[in-house]
Amino acid sequence: MAVSFQDYYETLGVKRDATEKEIKTAYRKLARKWHPDLHTSKKKKEAEEKFKQINEAYEVLSNSEKRSKYDRLGSNWRAGQDFEPQPDMEGVRFYTSADFDPGLKGGFSDFFESLFGGARHGPAAAARGPTRGRDMESEIELTLEEAYHGTTKTVQVSGGTSCLECSGTGVKGRNFCTRCGGTGTLSEVKTLEVKIPAGVYQGSRIRLKGQGGEGPGASEKGDLYLKVNILPHPAFAVKGSDLETEIVLTPDQAVLGDKVSVPTLDGAATVTVPAGSHKGTKLRLRGKGLPSKSGGRGDQFVRVAIDIPSFLTERERELYQQLKELKQR
Repeated sequence: MAVSFQDYYETLGVKRDATEKEIKTAYRKLARKWHPDLHTSKKKKEAEEKFKQINEAYEVLSNSEKRSKYDRLGSNWRAGQDFEPQPDMEGVRFYTSADFDPGLKGGFSDFFESLFGGARHGPAAAARGPTRGRDMESEIELTLEEAYHGTTKTVQVSGGTSCLECSGTGVKGRNFCTRCGGTGTLSEVKTLEVKIPAGVYQGSRIRLKGQGGEGPGASEKGDLYLKVNILPHPAFAVKGSDLETEIVLTPDQAVLGDKVSVPTLDGAATVTVPAGSHKGTKLRLRGKGLPSKSGGRGDQFVRVAIDIPSFLTERERELYQQLKELKQR
C-alpha cells in the first residue's frame, strides 16, 4: 500500500543532522505558534492540522529508535511522492491498517502507521502508566548575609499543573490533547516559602521535593532545584570561600601601626595593623570567611589602603614640614 511520504525534518524546519536539543527547541517554537487555542475559527482547522503534523514529526525525531528507522529510508524516497516499503529494509517492520485499531488514524498519518504502527513513546505512552514528573531548575538570589546566616525567602517560580482536559495524560481520545500540546501540563506561576540553610555558597542547589513538573495522571511530581546566586556586596568581595575587604588608614597609622575595627560576617573585629604597612598589604583573619564545600571556613583578607588628609590643622602642617626637613638632611 502506497502512502504519502512525510518529511519530518522539513516539518520541524531542522537539518537531518540536527541535535536532540535543536529538535526540541524547534518543536516547542512551532507548537506555541500553531497551538489551536491561539487561533480564531477561521484558522483553527489549519492550526489543528499543523499541530498534528508537528507532534507526529517530534514523536519520530525525538525518539532515537524511531529516528534511526526513519533515517534508514535513505534515498528510497523523495518528498511529496508516494512511499512504498523497500525489500531491503531489513529489521524494520511495516504495518498496514489491519495491524492496529483504525481509530488511531485520527492521531498519526498513514505514513507513520505504515512505518511504526500505533507505537508511541510520548503522550500516548504516558497514558499506559504513571511516570515521575520531570525535575526543574531555577535561580534564587541571596545577599551574602542571607547565604551565610540562612533565611526564609518567598520566591515565584514558573511550573506546570496537570491539564484537566486530558487528566495529565497528554492525549484525549486517540489524539494529542490540543489544550496542553500533548505535554499533559499547563504552565502556572507558584509562590513558595523557601527555607535557606545557613552556609550555602555560590552555585549551591537547594532541593524542593515535589515542587517540579507534574507527571501524567496521579504520578509523582518531580523536584525543583534552586541554584544559589550570591549578589555583589558593597563591603566584601567573594573569592571562593575567602572574603576580601578594605580598611583605610591615615599615614601615621600606616607608619606607626595601630589597632582598627573591621567588619566581618560575625560582627566587628579588631585587627592589629603592623608598623610600616604599605598600600595593598593584606592582613589575614583566619576562619572568618565563608563555609567551604570541603568543610570548615575560609579566611577573610583585609587589604590596606592609605588616605591622605584633605584638610590639616596648622599644627599638623608644621609637623609634616618638620618631617620633610628631617628627610632632607
